[in-house]
Parts: sequence; C-alpha cells; structure tokens
Amino acid sequence: MPGAIASRRCRYCGRVPVDDASGVEVTEVSEATPEVLAALRELLPQLSTSAGPLSAEALAEMVAAPGTAVLVARHDGQVVGSLTLVVFRVPTGLRAWIEDVVVAEHARGAGIGASLCRAAIARARSAGARNVDLTSRPSREAANRLYQRLGFVVRQTNLYRLDLGDAAAR
Repeated sequence: MPGAIASRRCRYCGRVPVDDASGVEVTEVSEATPEVLAALRELLPQLSTSAGPLSAEALAEMVAAPGTAVLVARHDGQVVGSLTLVVFRVPTGLRAWIEDVVVAEHARGAGIGASLCRAAIARARSAGARNVDLTSRPSREAANRLYQRLGFVVRQTNLYRLDLGDAAAR
C-alpha cells in the first residue's frame, strides 16, 4: 500500500522508518566530512530547537579534540544517529560524559540509541573512566527509559548552568 508507507515517512527527512538496529554500524568520526556535517545538521534540530546550525569548523574542532569522540550510527550507509563522548581527567579520576544523543525520527525505537550508548560506554570503560554521566530532560521519556535500561541511575544532585552571555554583567 503506497499510502501506508508514505504516511510512515519521517517528517524531517521523508525516509521510511528503520525497523531494527541489526544492520546498524556505530563508528567514530575521524574526519569532518561534508557527509557527516550534513547528517548532523539534519539531526541536531531534532534534539534542540535553540542550537544554531553546526559549522564545518566546529565539527572539525570536535573531531580533532583530544578526549572527544563523535560517534555516528549508520543504517544502509546513511547516518541515522549520533552522540558525543568526552573523557576527561579531574582530581578524583578519569570521567566520561555523553552529550547530544540524537536518533533520526524515522529510526527511533529500533535500538539505535542503545547501540550508540553501548559503544560510548565501551570506549569510556576501555579508557579507564570511573563512570559515565549524561543528562536528559524529563520530557524525553523514551530516552530516559533507554538510559535506565542501560544501567544509568538518576542522581540526586543539582545541575547548574551559567549563561556566559549574561555573565559579563555580573
């Protein structure tokens, strides 16, 4: 039924949904290519409406940064998800932080987010990190369920943010 398939297409990119993650490959981005830049520019608005467009320079800086791994998930050769893992040393040990986990709308629910997170956790573990932290808005219910299934636990802590655009006035 052509109408049924068309109605299941992603509202962002028009692709047909991914049904399972069995054909998904997670890799670290080693070069800021136009293909990766275009894919991230398509994915990031699905994560944040307030973030500006990613520049080629910013992507190149992230890819080259020591301790930073930009991971992408590909299905049928197309980037369908990404996350950024940062591993860094503080006085209490080596830590890891996962940021900006996003899976294309048409690929959600197929295990791609879990594949990305497992790859990041494995990298953090092999680097010797003591733990892996991440944050997720409560409104991202499916993502929060995923993180709990993967063994993440909600910490009773306060997360503070200072907007540096306003900090000069203080």
